[in-house]
Amino acid sequence: MALKKFKPTTPGQRFKLISAFDDITASRPEKSLIVPAKSSGGRNSNGKMTVRNIGGGHKQQYRIVDFKRDKEGIPAVVKTIEYDPNRTARIALVYYADGEKRYIIAPNGLKVGQEINAGKGIAPNVGNALFLSEIPFGTIIHNVELRPGQGAKMARSAGSYAQLMSRDGKYAILKMPSGETRMILQACKATIGMVSNIDHNLEKSGKAGRSRWLGRRPRVRGVVMNPVDHPMGGGEGRATGGHPRSRKGIPAKGYKTRSKKNASDRYIIERRKK
Repeated sequence: MALKKFKPTTPGQRFKLISAFDDITASRPEKSLIVPAKSSGGRNSNGKMTVRNIGGGHKQQYRIVDFKRDKEGIPAVVKTIEYDPNRTARIALVYYADGEKRYIIAPNGLKVGQEINAGKGIAPNVGNALFLSEIPFGTIIHNVELRPGQGAKMARSAGSYAQLMSRDGKYAILKMPSGETRMILQACKATIGMVSNIDHNLEKSGKAGRSRWLGRRPRVRGVVMNPVDHPMGGGEGRATGGHPRSRKGIPAKGYKTRSKKNASDRYIIERRKK
């Protein structure tokens, strides 16, 4: 998963740094596992724009990814590693022994032809999905469930991972990608390994047009708006805008928005690092 740098033949190529896609082994998705992905353009059901800076972009199809890994005890073989326009990580197409095909999030180091499995009593190899009660301490994991059988909710983006630190009663203690240490039921599943495409955070678009291809429209800074449009707008000349805050007036940079009555607080041992 190397990065590709271009010769500066144009201004857009000068700082362009994108994935070489050398890990991709198939160019077309599995037809039985794709559904149409409708673009909203930031509009709600009434046609009113409720989210700004969204619109355009290349047409996409959604790949149905298996986050539950509920086919236990049935081995599967990795057939392809594919690009997914809906996420930063790569996905892998696996063929199960009973003939079913599924997409999974591809962990770093997963190879075509490799056999993977899920369930109880299996080895903690890369790509295998195990219960937290059976994973060795210190293991790097991803695709972590919050509730048993719910499907993976955490550590799913490119290059992210969690680490199993210890166990306490019916809970496993995990260090999350944010640096937070929290308790999760041992009956929850997680997949061994780190998520693929680890160089994603080093990529540089090189030009505004690549953002438009991804469906991102230009974003205007609050400090250059008028006072009627933004709390940080207005002023004579180049004003700083005062205290940084959102368009709705909520302070940014240090202001905590998490509810003090949040029920999951009791499971958090150590907060994420600032």
